[in-house]
Amino acid sequence: MGGEMLEIVDGEGRVIGRAPRSEIHGDNRLLHRVVHVMVVNSSGDILLQKRAMSKDVAPGRWDTSVGGHVDAGETVEYALRREMREELGIEGGDTRFMYTYIHSNPYESELVYSYECLHEGPFDFSREEIEEVRFWPIEEIEEALGRGVLSDNFEEEFRRYLDFLRGRGTPRKDPG
Repeated sequence: MGGEMLEIVDGEGRVIGRAPRSEIHGDNRLLHRVVHVMVVNSSGDILLQKRAMSKDVAPGRWDTSVGGHVDAGETVEYALRREMREELGIEGGDTRFMYTYIHSNPYESELVYSYECLHEGPFDFSREEIEEVRFWPIEEIEEALGRGVLSDNFEEEFRRYLDFLRGRGTPRKDPG
């Protein structure tokens, strides 16, 4: 995986270079693109994935429904569809772009493209990557914040998602 090539971008998402994933994940000055998807059901519950204990970041913690890198040469839309298929077995799906933001920590900086997808399941996932998935009511997620149950990245994403929802209403209740 360390040989996976990612594109380095500016704050607007314009490609300014390339580097191996292993280098990008060791230098928070190298901004790279990722996609996140909040999969919601018709009740507005959010699907979370419990990361496998073998993962190097946030093992055993609940995380964003879908998340992954935009590989070199890919469009954000292509990466979105690829990650949904690879992580949860979702083909197509009713997705909607929500917002972008920059997430930085001591070892990396990501330009995050966040989407919402209305989907009831079923889901097909790799047990090597994900222990389990389940829908969480928003209230249950709020109770879990800051308790070490959720990944730090998801906690940041969830707060942004709530701000987004409160600014425009509630999640869609039907796929139309």
